[in-house]
Amino acid sequence: MPAPALWLLADSRLPTGGHAHSGGIEAAVRRGQVRAPADVEGFLAARVPTTGLVTAAAAAAACALLAQGDDPVDWAPWDDAVSARTPVAALREVSRQQGRAMLRTVRVAWPDAALDGLGARPHQALVLGVATRAAGGDPTDAAALAVHHLVGQVCSAAVRLLGLDPLALAAVHARTLAGHALVVGKACAAGTDAATAHDPHLLPTATTPLPEVLAVLHARSEGALFAS
Repeated sequence: MPAPALWLLADSRLPTGGHAHSGGIEAAVRRGQVRAPADVEGFLAARVPTTGLVTAAAAAAACALLAQGDDPVDWAPWDDAVSARTPVAALREVSRQQGRAMLRTVRVAWPDAALDGLGARPHQALVLGVATRAAGGDPTDAAALAVHHLVGQVCSAAVRLLGLDPLALAAVHARTLAGHALVVGKACAAGTDAATAHDPHLLPTATTPLPEVLAVLHARSEGALFAS
């Protein structure tokens, strides 16, 4: 496995548009629900096993589908499945915005015919799974990268929004990844099983109602630093 390619895919400096999003934490910060590193850690404790699990499983499934080496994948039902697991329209739009931005980058970095089949505005998780495969990774890598991106996005946004110590947030990032290693394994298993059965209905359906409500309010707000 070409580890350097996967390091690049995990690097926040890769221009995929993630810096414009906060992973949902800005809405919580603006309402006084997140003030300190411990609050960020608590926020992630709810997001990673729910939203993170769903996104990671979809990424793992996309990677596993390509690993089977079958005929070109029909991505439409998988795209629909991710949409169904993202009940808030604002978050579906965010997923597609980030997916489109990532798609532009990975087409240059890792040209792969599978990327063309995703369409013009695919969900971010599916692009990540295809990119991971193109970079030489496997479904576990795809799931781990999905969780890493979510946690990193939230922690980076918290530094900018609250002026928190970057070292303290780096520690939150590290503890969260270590503490939710089982989520990566669960997501990989679910995504791989769904891909093997060619059944996107097998993807997880976990959700977090409060952040989803806040996402709607954030989309309607003015003066926000982040797009989501």
